[in-house]
Formats: sequence, C-alpha cells, structure tokens
Amino acid sequence: MYSKKIIALFLFLCFTVVGQQKITIDEIYNGTFRAQGMDELQSLKNTNQYTVLNADRQSRSMQIDLYDFATLKKVSTLIDTKSHRELSAGIDSYTFDASEKMILLACNTNQIFRHSFTADYYLYDINNKKLRKLFDFQVQEPTFSPDGKKIAYAKENNLYVYDLASDKSTPITTDGQKNSIINGITDWVYEEEFAFVKAFDWSADSKKVAYIRFDESQVPEFSMSMFGKDLYPTMQTFKYPKAGEKNAVVSLHVYDVNSNAVKNINLGKYNDFYIARMKWTNDANTLSAQVLNRHQNNLDLLFIDGNSGAAKVVLNEKDKAYVDVTDNLTFLKDNSFIWTSEKDGFNHIYLYDKNGKLKNQVTKGKWEVTNYYGLDEKTNTVFYQSVENGSINRDVYRIGLDGKNKIRLSQFTGTNAATFSPNFQYYINTFSSAAQPTTYTLNEAKFGKQVQIIQSNESLAAKLKSYDLPAKEFFVLKTAKGNELNAWMIKPKDFDPAKKYPVFMYQYSGPGSQQVNNDWNGTDDYWFMMLSQQGYIVACVDGRGTGFKGAEFKKSTQNELGKYEVEDQIDAAKVIGNYSFVDKTRIGIFGWSYGGFMSSNCILKGNDVFKMAIAVAPVTNWRFYDSIYTERYMKTPQENASGYDENSPINHVDKLKGKFLLIHGSGDDNVHVQNSMQMMEALIQANKQFDSQIYPDNNHGIYGGKTRIQLYTKMTNFIKENL
Repeated sequence: MYSKKIIALFLFLCFTVVGQQKITIDEIYNGTFRAQGMDELQSLKNTNQYTVLNADRQSRSMQIDLYDFATLKKVSTLIDTKSHRELSAGIDSYTFDASEKMILLACNTNQIFRHSFTADYYLYDINNKKLRKLFDFQVQEPTFSPDGKKIAYAKENNLYVYDLASDKSTPITTDGQKNSIINGITDWVYEEEFAFVKAFDWSADSKKVAYIRFDESQVPEFSMSMFGKDLYPTMQTFKYPKAGEKNAVVSLHVYDVNSNAVKNINLGKYNDFYIARMKWTNDANTLSAQVLNRHQNNLDLLFIDGNSGAAKVVLNEKDKAYVDVTDNLTFLKDNSFIWTSEKDGFNHIYLYDKNGKLKNQVTKGKWEVTNYYGLDEKTNTVFYQSVENGSINRDVYRIGLDGKNKIRLSQFTGTNAATFSPNFQYYINTFSSAAQPTTYTLNEAKFGKQVQIIQSNESLAAKLKSYDLPAKEFFVLKTAKGNELNAWMIKPKDFDPAKKYPVFMYQYSGPGSQQVNNDWNGTDDYWFMMLSQQGYIVACVDGRGTGFKGAEFKKSTQNELGKYEVEDQIDAAKVIGNYSFVDKTRIGIFGWSYGGFMSSNCILKGNDVFKMAIAVAPVTNWRFYDSIYTERYMKTPQENASGYDENSPINHVDKLKGKFLLIHGSGDDNVHVQNSMQMMEALIQANKQFDSQIYPDNNHGIYGGKTRIQLYTKMTNFIKENL
C-alpha cells in the first residue's frame, strides 16, 4: 500500500500539471473551446416572444423553439426535424412571413461567395403543422410578400413570383444569363463590398417588386483553376472588376404583380454609379434608393414614385474622402426616417421628415454610434449601441427622439449587444470581454436591470481555469511621432520583467476596422495565448485608418493605403522594442488579407525592425484588387498611380532581409492567388529567399477538414524557428 504522504504528493503533482495545462492547436480548432450561443435568435414582431434554432447533439435533431420574453420560458416547439424526415439534413436558417404563421426553412445550403448561397426551401404552416417543399430546385433569397400570399425568389439570374394558392411561379425577368445579366441578386463586387445579396424588395401593399439589374457583360472576367480530385482541373470563371476597370451597368426597375408590367426608373442624370441600397418606404408607392458616384464621395438618397417612376433627391451627403453607406435607414409610420451619418465627424443618429428635412440630430459627441436597434414610437425612445464608454468597448443606450434623457442600459464594461422585444420592454443582452466568454441575459429596457441569466458559458469558463491563461492588457501606445494608438499585449503567465522576450505582433489595419476591442475573440486569442505559453509576448496595435475614433482618424489614410498604417506598425514596434523586457532583435508580425498586405510591407519597409513576417492571403498590388473597395480609398490607378505603386509590397521586394512566409488559397475569389504568385516571382527575380504555402482550391478563409490545424501548425513552427 502507498503511504498517505506519497498519495498527497501524487495529488499535488496532478493538480500542478492540470494547473499548467497547455493549449494545443487541435483543441483550438476541434471545438474544445466552443462557446454556447443562441443560434438564429429572432425577435418576433407581433407577440412579445423570440425564437432560437436549437440542436440536440444526442438525437442529432434540430428544432425552432418559441420563448416568452418576459419569463424566458419555452412556449412551444414550432417545428423539429425529428418529426419531418425531409429535414433530416438539418435547418440552416429560417424566416417568418409578416403574420408569423408561416416559416420558410433553408436546408442543404450551397455557398456561392461570402454571403450568397442557394438552398432547398420548405414552407411550414404553424397552425396546421403542414410542411411542403416549395421547388424541386434550389433558389436564392426567397422573400414573403407583406400579405403572405406570394414569395419572390431568384434562380439562375432571373426573378420570379411564386403564388402560394395556385402553386405557380411567374417570371419577372427572362434575360438573366451567367456572366452577363443578373436580375435581383448582386454581382460579385456588390456582394463583397456593399455586403448585400438580395437586390429586390416588396412594396408595403404587395403589389410591386422593385429590383436592381446588373449588366456585367463588359466587366473583365477572372478565371481560377479548381484542382479537385478529378483527372483534369476545371475552370471557375466569374466577372471581377479590378480597380480602374469597367463595372457592371446597374439599372432600377419596378414590376407590377397584377399587370406583369415592368417600369424602368430613369436614373439618367447619373453616370458610372452604384445603387448601394434599395428598399420600399412605409408608403406603398414610394421606393428609396441610395445612389453613389464611382468615387463614393457623393451619396443621394432618392425617393421614387412607384407609378410614374419619377425620382427626387431627398438627402445628399458629400465627403472629401468617401461617404459610408448606412444600413440604419428606418422609416417611421408617417414616413419620416432615421438615418445615421458621420457628417459632423462622428457617426450619429439623425431624424428627417418624409421630405428629407432635418428635424433633429438625436445623438451628439466625440464618439461613434455603432448600431441602431430601433425606435419605440409609443414613447419616442431610440435604442442604440455606441463606444461612448471608450472606443474599445460597446454599450447599449436609450435616448429620447429629442436627444434628451439618455441612459446607459448595459451594466458591464466590454462588448454589449442587444436584441429587443417587439414592445421594447425587454432585451436579450449579449456580453463578453477579453476576460469573459459570451453571456446572454434578459434585461428590462427602462434602466437595463438584469432579470435573468439565459446562458453564462460557465462550463467553458470552468474548463479554461485549468489552462491558467494570461490576461490581455489594454493600453494606449504613443509613437515617437506623437500618434496615440489603441493596443493590447498578452504576456506569458510566468512573465519575469528581468527577462528579454520575443514579440509577435498581430494586426489587420484596414480602413474602419478594429482589432483592439474588449471582447471574447475566440480562436485567434487562443492561438495567441498558446504562443504566450511558449514564451512569446503577443501584441496588437490599431494604427491610423482604423475605426471608431472618428472620421478624421479613419480617413487619414485616404489615397495612400499602406503608408501611414505601415508607419504606425513600424513605429509601434520600435516603442515596444524599447521596453526593458523585450528583445528588440526578435520582433515578428502577422496578418491576414489586408493584414497580410501590411505584414508584407512591414518586413520590407521595416526590415531593420522586424525579424520575420507571415502574410496570409495578402493583397500585394492594389491594381489587382476590386473596384469598389480599392477606389473608395484610393480613387482609380489612372488618377492615383503613385498611391497604388509606392505602397504595394510587390514593388519593395528588394528590401527583404528577414524571414518571410507567404500563404494563399488557390481558390480565393476575393484576393486572388495572382497576388501571391506575382509576389513570389518578384521575390525570385530579386534573388530573395522566402517560404510559401499554397492551399489547393481554398478560398479567402482557408478552412475545412484539417486545413486550419495544418495551417496554424505551419505558422507556429515558422515562428518558433525564426523568432
């Protein structure tokens, strides 16, 4: 038998080992640290209830459950996949009709690009519990008419109206053709850069469908080899307008459901323009559209008469750099509207009357509104999210429509977001911070008092205790040039200020972005903490051009993307290198996409500061990237050749001294592998040694199967060998 002392020692050693448990890359990407959430959370409009898509992993079934906002109690299960064999593959997403008595269920989703997909759709009648498959083919963006009698949808570049009673579809358009004409669905560049897919909308009386038509026949094509597993690769060809090249010609149309007639809206006064948003107002005959010029520094909000097609400008915004498109346009009962704008230098909420006359600036201050949640028209109370409590935090507020009686509703410092009940009596608060995994609570909306915890992720927090993870320390870094930049740092848990540590810097740096934010950042942070367990300090700095500190800070990089941002990363690395506990000869930098563009530039232009760099899916020459994004910040190459060329890393390869790892997916439809291929050739011709990895057929995200595990293992090994 063992003595009690030996047993005690054994238990102590076990506890010590557990207390110092190391994170592994497999754990990061196999779901070990996955937080519990509220999938497909939707607040209903007609009753004080909400729905969630729940999954039962044991029975492998899914169900849409209905809950009461006031009590959080489950009212019923609206539908479950166990009872319907047709849904055995699961439910991917769902939408209600206006009466909330019918549900459209999307199943067997097939992704097209970042936001777009086709799917099989089933219609479920909640009252009679009948389920039917709508079509024997996949469609895009099916949308109920407001009266619930019809569904508009897109299929193979054409638009249709499906009548539920007759079970028949009527084509709205017939000229749709791949890589030529698209009706009612956005083209590649609109989807990626204006972030919407559904380019059609029902009028409030269900009598009309407005839609945007894209003629992309003159847009240059881009082709990618898809290697797959067959004997011969296939080619994926799609229209992709690069900076300075021809865009799709867009036009606006209104279809009359009863007469089957289409009216073309006359936008003849505009030339080479974008229709960045389009939706019907509460007036069934008034359509709104946001029209941008190609430079994106002039935006007109149009009101269009649905019968005559006459268009008038009700609001105009100009900016010396660019105007941000807003998703917060909200029409009130009298067709006055809420609008958000940064015209005073910070993003704020404005109220206009139905003719576009300014009634009131609702919010004011040197801080940004980051989300508009809605207006309670009974009490004239606006609910919104902002960075009033520091640009790295998010809080939920309420304020009178007159701009008075503002109250902070959120209780904890970090990132708060809200889903409000239809009567604005309650909201579900989603909270996380750098130290706290995401929690969901029910709160009352008058003063924000917490009523009940819905999901605390206690089990994840308990699991993480055994890893004894280091804290993320936030601070403001001041460069030698006097720029004050938000930053964070993760030090090893056993940090010794007398030692000298290598530093691994991470950034994205793109216009309006933010990486220094006080939230639970999931997989990236786990990797950074894993590196800290292996003796590295990890740091992140948001340089000039990043967001949520006002328009002047964000737009300071205009016409010279990669100049001031790179300056700031180099200057920040010099400041960090002078910390007593940092080995300034061992500083590395990493980034993905825009961040990869940045890390490439940093290892070249900052070759005396950075020892190594990793660039994943980088833009290496702005001439290779798309028109909408690039021209928003750079104008065209024809107008700003030096801005393009002086800040593109492909033109600075002769400066390479350190170790450089270049990674790209060959099937990247966004930042084409052409960027890395031409960068490689430039490095080769400059006789520079570098490392590279191509991921066959992978898109911009580079994931699937074991891909992420292999990728992050490769990057980890590269860091350990070269930093």
